[in-house]
Amino acid sequence: MAHEIPELKVENLVVEYVTEDAVVHAVNDVSFEVPKGSTMGLVGETGAGKTTTALSIMKLLPDPPAKLVSGKIEFAGEDIVPYSEKQMDALRGSTVSMVFQDPMTSLNPVLTVGDQIAEVIRRHQRVSKLEARTKAKEMLELVGISGDRAGEYPHQFSGGMKQRVIIAIALACNPKILIADEPTTALDVTIQAQVLSMMRDIKQKFDTAMILITHDLGVVADICDTVAIMYAGRIIEYGKIEEIFDDFKHPYTEGLFGSLPNLQKRHEKLKPIKGLMPDPSDLPTGCYFHPRCKYATAECAKRQPKKTYLSDTHYVECLAYEEGTGVKIEGGDIK
Repeated sequence: MAHEIPELKVENLVVEYVTEDAVVHAVNDVSFEVPKGSTMGLVGETGAGKTTTALSIMKLLPDPPAKLVSGKIEFAGEDIVPYSEKQMDALRGSTVSMVFQDPMTSLNPVLTVGDQIAEVIRRHQRVSKLEARTKAKEMLELVGISGDRAGEYPHQFSGGMKQRVIIAIALACNPKILIADEPTTALDVTIQAQVLSMMRDIKQKFDTAMILITHDLGVVADICDTVAIMYAGRIIEYGKIEEIFDDFKHPYTEGLFGSLPNLQKRHEKLKPIKGLMPDPSDLPTGCYFHPRCKYATAECAKRQPKKTYLSDTHYVECLAYEEGTGVKIEGGDIK
């Protein structure tokens, strides 16, 4: 049986920010695939390179100082890296859409929400103004807002409703790929649950591939099929949701889970990861995580770990899982 072409494939992506003072190594040799209808969670601390990866896929990096040094970004098998701005303008909104972090700054305050949704529809579809407005009202209804409110302005909506409007704009032309950059960070827990449930339903309805960027492993567990753990611009562990949550291998992944409160063990203290994310303009030698790793040895400072596949779908970048390195993790496993 022929291998199905993934909706999105990123291969050996390298992105730098070049300034007069330094070169910031934001994304360092990142590769992943997102099949049709599936959701990948991109997880890591602030500064890991998650948003830069997303903006690279959309080709929305500020140039200068950002520079896509090398790599491929394929939509349904076609590399879009060489695309002109005009070609990308046709793709954004129709093939790939993005829900940005802050709904407060993503909407135009002087246009009604209906006009902002209709603008996207008219840009990518040959429809009249009336048809676009009708479709805009339908999109509002789809995200749980009355179509009658299409004539209202962003300031008349709550934070959670603004986020729903942003999602309606992103989905207005039924994109094949949706990138959601921390779509629930600014929302309270109740509204967050509603927005996630709505996104899951819409994804299933349109069979949309999705990348969910988040710090919240609880959100990942709720909506994702696969997980990519990102650190200092590299994906250091990747696998199916069950593999990462039930059998994680990288010490950094262990640290992320150790930072979560356990309702069954309320008396236990959290175990935060010591230290800070490294300066991307001055990355450490060897494994980028070794200065913060409790298992690190002298060997870890000497060379970058390779991908070690633990199954067809689960890999880790850690010397402890490579043969002949002499690096050991307690009991041969971190769990």
